[in-house]
Amino acid sequence: PADEFTPYHEKLLEGTYDCVDRIVVNAYYPLGRSAGGFRAWWRKLTGSDESLDRSHMQRMAGRFKRRVEAYAKKHKIPVRLCEAGERKHEIAEEYLPDSDRFKGIFLVLIARAPAPIWEVDRTPRGRIGKLYRNKKWPYVNHFYFHLMDPDWGHVTVRMCG
Repeated sequence: PADEFTPYHEKLLEGTYDCVDRIVVNAYYPLGRSAGGFRAWWRKLTGSDESLDRSHMQRMAGRFKRRVEAYAKKHKIPVRLCEAGERKHEIAEEYLPDSDRFKGIFLVLIARAPAPIWEVDRTPRGRIGKLYRNKKWPYVNHFYFHLMDPDWGHVTVRMCG
């Protein structure tokens, strides 16, 4: 191949590309894909399973959004909510930094998109009886961090809060 990206990330790539005008990295946390992995992560984060329930998970997502917005405000990074169907890379073009020497985040976009969520059923004694993924994928916030990298140029890191 004519580039170093393909062989280095070959195992992680789906499909092919011809002319790269942007790179989108979908943030992915493998431990969170299974009930046992998610539960282990939660225990490591909070110290126990006691707070593992829908309301605590929703509060955590809300705190994440507020912290992203506070960080962006402090560093004068624009944050924009997107409607369904808006082309995020086209929006980002309006915000591209003027300086060739700019490095870092220059824009955060937030859009609603479907995602799997965890559900917790507890026994009458308060223990976790079942931890499972909801079969319906509700719309939740996804964050698109647009940044300029000196080697790669415009890169977007997408993650679900």
